[in-house]
Amino acid sequence: QGYTCMKMKSGHEALQFLAHKHADIVLLDVMMPEMDGWETCERIRAFSNIPIIMLTARDAAQEMVKGLKKGADDYITKPFNEDVLLARMEAVTRRVHNQNDTVIFRGLKLNESAYEAHYDTKTIPLTPKEFSLLCLFLKSPDQVYSRDHLLSTIWGFKSDTEDRTIDSHIRNIREKLRHAGFPADQHLKTVWGIGYKWSSVD
Repeated sequence: QGYTCMKMKSGHEALQFLAHKHADIVLLDVMMPEMDGWETCERIRAFSNIPIIMLTARDAAQEMVKGLKKGADDYITKPFNEDVLLARMEAVTRRVHNQNDTVIFRGLKLNESAYEAHYDTKTIPLTPKEFSLLCLFLKSPDQVYSRDHLLSTIWGFKSDTEDRTIDSHIRNIREKLRHAGFPADQHLKTVWGIGYKWSSVD
């Protein structure tokens, strides 16, 4: 069906993988060594809005409710038909992608439809351009963007004399993130001679 499956041995291993690499969907078994699926799901939700389907051998309403409250998007009971699983995966992926996009990174949340930014319980008062810049970075972590690219993408023009426009906006974003308690300097990095990037690694 076009999926490449990466099998993790534990919840800890899954968290490490997702913190540094991209995946389209997570199939999460409730019964795992070291850390169960409930806690793993909750920890994933702290920094990612990736679609999650919980897998369990127990067909109980309370189990389903628990998984959904922890942040799972769907729940399927073992044993299951492979075609049913694939259909559920496609449905969850489609549903999540059709929702109002909320970009999440380690407690930092951007609601694109409302142009709202939050870190934990604090609101971050970003201007529209600051919001668009931060959203671009969060959607493509570790991607280096030149100032020209940022100007053409966010402002719609290119000019060598407008580098200070980008620099001042980046400075303001960092200051506002710091004020909210987010470790901005660990993630919004200057790449000397090129531009800026959002580092997914502390």
